[in-house]
Amino acid sequence: MTRSLAGIRLGAQPASSDGSVSAANIEQWEQNIPPTVELARTILNHTNVKDALVNRKAVVADQHVFNTEVSFKTGPITNQKSSGRCWLFATTNVLRYNVMKKFNLEDFQLSQSYLFFFDKLNKANYYLELMIENADLPIDDRLIQHLSSDLISDGGQWDMVVNLLETYGVVPQSVYPESFHSSMSGPLNSLLKTKLREDALILRDLTSSLQSAPAAEARATLRTKKEELMKEVYTIMSATLGVPPLPGADGAQEKFVWDFYDKDGKPGHWEGTPHDFYAIAKGQYSPADSFSLINDPRNDFGKLYTVDKLGNLWGGRPVLYVNTQIDDLKQAVVKMVKAGLPVFFGCDVGQSSDRNYGIMDTALFEYERAFDITLGLSKADRLRMGESSMTHAMVISAVHVDPATGKPLRYKVENSWGDAAGEKGWFMMTDAWFEQFVYQVVVPKALAPKELVKVYESGEKVVLPPWDPMGSLA
Repeated sequence: MTRSLAGIRLGAQPASSDGSVSAANIEQWEQNIPPTVELARTILNHTNVKDALVNRKAVVADQHVFNTEVSFKTGPITNQKSSGRCWLFATTNVLRYNVMKKFNLEDFQLSQSYLFFFDKLNKANYYLELMIENADLPIDDRLIQHLSSDLISDGGQWDMVVNLLETYGVVPQSVYPESFHSSMSGPLNSLLKTKLREDALILRDLTSSLQSAPAAEARATLRTKKEELMKEVYTIMSATLGVPPLPGADGAQEKFVWDFYDKDGKPGHWEGTPHDFYAIAKGQYSPADSFSLINDPRNDFGKLYTVDKLGNLWGGRPVLYVNTQIDDLKQAVVKMVKAGLPVFFGCDVGQSSDRNYGIMDTALFEYERAFDITLGLSKADRLRMGESSMTHAMVISAVHVDPATGKPLRYKVENSWGDAAGEKGWFMMTDAWFEQFVYQVVVPKALAPKELVKVYESGEKVVLPPWDPMGSLA
């Protein structure tokens, strides 16, 4: 791609002959500091840049008011605390709507920790299987290094959570509550990474020693050893997170008992398996029948994409995206909200957003005026240069639609950072921000454009490399 040179002042200052920053460069730069930067120097050396440069006009304009909203109200605002489980919180925040309606509840959460346990356990297994599968590659191969860099991230993608839901179901949070290590996952992740990297070397060495053995025998030996190593991983996790309701060897699940009060104060009682409870939570549109629309302007629209070596359950549902125009994502959101459905979406929450105001707006900070600069990266360029990727998953529960055009102007967002952030935990996202920093919207097939459903069902995938930014985990 050829970038425009418009605005570049050739010969405006002496160039260093050897490419270094010279004293002449610095002197020239200092002599040409504009008045606006002089003012910025007075203010910004003793205050937070973001706090000082908030655009008051944007804050005033960005009202937390919406004219098209999911009718059923949920609570409370959830808090993922010191963990990267936003995708699991977004998923359970979507699914709890159906549970709360059925049981007439005012305050309810599904157990994020339950899904976290089985995701982490399966990611460990996924990594070790990949180490067996690619044991012939050198240890410093880019793939091996990439897979071993963040092998059990807290994050995930929609298809990965569908794997968990379909395999393990869901339970109320009171049945499998938070633990220290689910709310602060860093220490557990650090231990597991050390353990699994060592296990990977054990499996690689065993592979080398089995080179002359028959393929079936070698595979059986490696799998037996891997299961011994996975038992140790399970031991660590069950000790730090607690033992969840477990699937039986015969496919049956442990039953659990859930007692509760409804919003009228009446006691209730339910018992069954996590799969039984999932049948209630998934409602009219099953998560398995929903798929991801993405907006990735680097790549062709109207095609199905996947990311190589990305997943959690070995042999499970692959991560798939249908790439399309941003307006298709917006229209999907409006259609779902009008149908009474909250929307799971993935974005880059750290860009042009403020946690205290609960605002996501491309006009929120006045960096260009303060520093006399231009920030002009396109959405595609941000992805190419590693400036942006899908870092966070949240839920849209309302939109403010222009009565004249029917187009969305702003969106109501349910976050998982507790009720001290934003407007009692709720955020407001402008349509301009949506265009630039929203990458994914999950939509049921029944509510998606038919031509995009056909792309999804075609199975004709473009495979992106494991390190592609679309492989980032929200």
